[in-house]
Parts: sequence; structure tokens; C-alpha cells
Amino acid sequence: MGRGRVELKRIENKINRQVTFAKRRNGLLKKAYELSVLCDAEVALIVFSTRGKLYEFCSSASMLTTLDRYQKCSYGTMEVSKPSKELESSYREYLKLKGRHEALQRTQRNLLGEDLGPLNSKELEQLEHQLDSSLKQVRSIKTQYMLDQLSDLQNKEQMLMEANRALSIKLEEISARNQFQASWEGGEQSVTFSNQQAQSQGLFQPLECNPTLQIGYNPVASDQIAATTHAHQVNGFIPGWML
Repeated sequence: MGRGRVELKRIENKINRQVTFAKRRNGLLKKAYELSVLCDAEVALIVFSTRGKLYEFCSSASMLTTLDRYQKCSYGTMEVSKPSKELESSYREYLKLKGRHEALQRTQRNLLGEDLGPLNSKELEQLEHQLDSSLKQVRSIKTQYMLDQLSDLQNKEQMLMEANRALSIKLEEISARNQFQASWEGGEQSVTFSNQQAQSQGLFQPLECNPTLQIGYNPVASDQIAATTHAHQVNGFIPGWML
């Protein structure tokens, strides 16, 4: 008995759906391969699963060639020529950038002393000159940086010296002012002391008398006393000691 006719509708069971997809995908790819071999046909097959996974088969060397041919046949030569040229230009730019990137990586490894085996004597000499020039440039930049630092330090030293000089002048002025104030206060004290000494000398004056002690009658003293008494009597006054 033959199999019954299968109803074409979406398989609801997830496992059965995945199994059916795998079987029919493999069968479809096999049929495409057989068609290309048996009939010498150019066959291109593209399949995306529900998860977005790509399955493809192409009988020619490149899928892009087959797709380009498909676009030319479907949309005309005029409309397809521009995208193909843009695609070719983009691909050439990609190859150029890729080659440049690889060359830069190789040069970097050579500068680090790696992968020097494939280089010939001329390339090694060029690498040596490049390293020498780079070393000279690094030393020049380092020297300039040190000179700049030295100049900054000298400027700071000059500023500190000027500040120190200003502080020294200010300190000398303060010291001179203090000395002048101290000398001024000492002068006032000496003047006060001399005035006090002069006043004390004015208050206490030595009496003029005869230091010789006279016991008994002194005719000179009696004459002086009599003269004084007479003068007071003449003036109309009587001394207090006579009262």
C-alpha cells in the first residue's frame, strides 16, 4: 500500500516540525546537487531556519556570481551595473585596508624585534635607520622636556630669591625701627634721671659754716650776731630768738 497524501499545513508540534525540517532540507540540498550534476545546471539554494540559521548550496564557485547573474536577468543590465560596481569598489577598498592593516602589524612586530627572519639585508638596514631616527626623536623630545623643566625651576628659584630679598629688607626695617624705639626710650629715661638728680641737688645744698668747733667765746660770731641784731632793730624788727 502506498502512503497517504500529506496535508500541507504548519506542523504544530515543535519536535516534529524540527525533524521534518531537517529531513526535507537534506533532501532538498541533495536534489539541488543532483540537478546540477546530472543536467550541468547552475543551481543556487538558500534556506533560513526559523531561528535564522543559514543553509545554502551553490553549484558555481561563488554564490555572489550566481546572485549577480540572477540580478542581471531579473532587473536588467542598467539597474544592476551600478550596484555591482559599488560592490566591486567596496571589495577593493576592503582588500586595500586589509593589506594596509597587515603591513602595519608586520611593521610593528619588526620594530619590536619579532619576525625578522623573512627580511633581507636592505630591509633590515631600513629598519635600523628607522629605529635610529625614532631614538633620536625620542631623545630630542626628552631633552626639550628636561630643558623646559629646568627653565621652570630657574623661574621658581628667581621668584623665591626675590621674595627672600623682600623679606630681608622688611626684617631690616623692623629691626632698625625697634633699635630706634629702644634708643629713644633710653634717652627719655636718662633725661628724667638727670632732672631728678638736679632737683635733688637743688633741695639739698651744703651749708657754709666753719667746720672748726669753737668752745667758749667767739668774738667773730658775737660781732656777727650783734650786727644782725642791730640791723633788725634799725628796721624795727626784733628777732624771734630774743623774745
